[in-house]
Amino acid sequence: MASPKYASLDGEIVAWNDARVHIASAGFKFGTGVFEGLRGYWNADAKEMYLFRMAEHMKRLEFSQRFMRFDEIITAETVTEKTIELVQANSFKGENLHIMTTAYVSGMGGPGVCGPVGLAITVQERPRSDRVIGGVTAQVSSWMRVPDNAMPMRVKCNANYNNGRLATVQAVADGYDTAIFLNSRGKVSEGPGMCFFMVRDGVPITPSVTSDILESITRETVLEMIEEVFGVKPVERDVDRSELMAADEAFFCGTAWEVTPVLGIDRVNIGDGAIGPMTKRLQDAFFAVCDGSSGTHAEWRLPIYGTAATVKAAE
Repeated sequence: MASPKYASLDGEIVAWNDARVHIASAGFKFGTGVFEGLRGYWNADAKEMYLFRMAEHMKRLEFSQRFMRFDEIITAETVTEKTIELVQANSFKGENLHIMTTAYVSGMGGPGVCGPVGLAITVQERPRSDRVIGGVTAQVSSWMRVPDNAMPMRVKCNANYNNGRLATVQAVADGYDTAIFLNSRGKVSEGPGMCFFMVRDGVPITPSVTSDILESITRETVLEMIEEVFGVKPVERDVDRSELMAADEAFFCGTAWEVTPVLGIDRVNIGDGAIGPMTKRLQDAFFAVCDGSSGTHAEWRLPIYGTAATVKAAE
């Protein structure tokens, strides 16, 4: 797929190939940046692009900047305005989007430098992948999820994601699609960039937020939707590794992963090795909420085009 025409760098719309960061910056050298990935969903009937849970993502971006002790905090309002501006400048219509917003230390020096702070936003078309629709296989990784007192996963710091990269490349080398982390206590944590759910006896179960996971916005969305769709309260608790083999269904969730069925773990089928009925029903409901075709949870969708966009952006 072709590159977009424009990116946003430090508040300015620039040509895609001109969106550059200096190689001596702390952001480049040490991964001293924080980011948010979010989705834009195209609704063909309404001819509208919806950004999904923009406010929640931007609140977390502010938290990550504060946690990393940046000299300045780029506000949610600023990032929202610049994101809308960039989507409109590229005239994205007809396909779903993936958006990356990064606040990074552009200053030079050692790992303790905290400013100045730059802002980079990229938006690219990203149709729904075959793995989201068809499901994936996973390996319980030999790499441990980094514990909270080392590099807290609830902070979306760029450098944190090298932990996930190690697990991913190992899983792919071993013939799997992706990985599942255990934490320092030997309990199931999450995947490399997505949260994990399993279903046992009709009850969805997911590791708690104290299991060294990201406090995921998609996870929060799924927890709420499970109660709405199935009338069942999901359970948040410690999950043992051995429980994975007892699951009737399993799925990952996240901005990039949406709701992705897990068909097998460590070469053992989950259930009958096909997409489970609860997972499929939840997946369909999730897609419909994201693109607005269900009409529910309008508060989660920020419109980019049309008169409603101006009103919502100003709120």
